[in-house]
Amino acid sequence: MRVATKTFSVSTKGHTDVIDVTDKLRSCLSREKLKSGNLTVFVSGSTAGITTVEYEPGLLKDLPEAFEQIAPENKRYHHNETWHDGNGYAHVRSSLLGTSLTVPFSNGELLLGTWQQVVLIDFDNRSRKRELVVQMIGE
Repeated sequence: MRVATKTFSVSTKGHTDVIDVTDKLRSCLSREKLKSGNLTVFVSGSTAGITTVEYEPGLLKDLPEAFEQIAPENKRYHHNETWHDGNGYAHVRSSLLGTSLTVPFSNGELLLGTWQQVVLIDFDNRSRKRELVVQMIGE
């Protein structure tokens, strides 16, 4: 077994910006020449998350609308009363979604479904440069 760790940055717009990072993950895996194992991607920070979706225009509208229903931006959050930064909703959304995802791979390929992509969602109330950590364990 071999472990390889890589990082890359993604610039975001914030406000539930959904960014497809699948090709960047494939590139990380390809450079390491691992054949089978697991790839974990983790976003540093507490106002973003990682998941899989069918990355298409309808869902790029549906996801922000759904998160607005679950944790509305303009609701009272105790976090905002403590820090006065207005992003309490972003912390709640990130906590619900999660900040990491593990995808198995075989024959050097991520085992994603045909219409499945890995996305970073930045919930913060401003644009950010997000750091993603990719750790691959395999042979």
